[in-house]
Amino acid sequence: MRGLYAIVDVDTLGAHRMDPVAFAEAVLVAGPTVLQLRAKDLPPREALALLRELAPRCRRAGVPLVANDRPDLAILSGCDLVHVGQTDMPIDRVRRLAPGLGVGVSTHNLEQLDAALAARPSYIALGPVFDTMTKKNPDPVVDAGVLRSAHARCLAAGVPLVAIGGITRERARDLVPHVEAVAVIAALLPPYAPTPADVSRAELLRDVTARARAIQELFAVVAPPLQANP
Repeated sequence: MRGLYAIVDVDTLGAHRMDPVAFAEAVLVAGPTVLQLRAKDLPPREALALLRELAPRCRRAGVPLVANDRPDLAILSGCDLVHVGQTDMPIDRVRRLAPGLGVGVSTHNLEQLDAALAARPSYIALGPVFDTMTKKNPDPVVDAGVLRSAHARCLAAGVPLVAIGGITRERARDLVPHVEAVAVIAALLPPYAPTPADVSRAELLRDVTARARAIQELFAVVAPPLQANP
């Protein structure tokens, strides 16, 4: 895992009047390292239908698909991974339910990160690293010292670290040496909502692809840190 961890957030896309599948297709053109569907307020049946639409598109692009929060939906839709938070199903329970499913986990401080590392997840997300508007009741911002310490611990364990929260292309440039990936939601979209009538759907999707590619390419110009053996 190295590069853009793209998040298809249904609520954010709704504010832009953008179809989640069309948005995902535009992002996939840029070759992100991962694509996650975040659909916290959708009924489970609708979230499952969306995951089932995204799964074959991700397979064709060679990009792992992640379901947010719901291992059951991840299994039913053929996702590669599920992402769980601190109040979601524990990693060991997810593995008992679906032994072949990868599991990523959100953390917000070093204590939570150390606990997550003990469970050997597929990756760890840490944040918010900046103020974010796409999450209700966000945790306190993680400072640079905590991020560096977290990366050192993840490198020693051989677990990728994903920074999340308020990340733009400009901010991502400074994060690249300290993480394996950056999770991005709002910065993949143009800075207006809803989309003006004089902006065509094709123009909007080209802009999404360009924004995703610009972030992904940041990781191509900085050599990855040497990974320690697990």
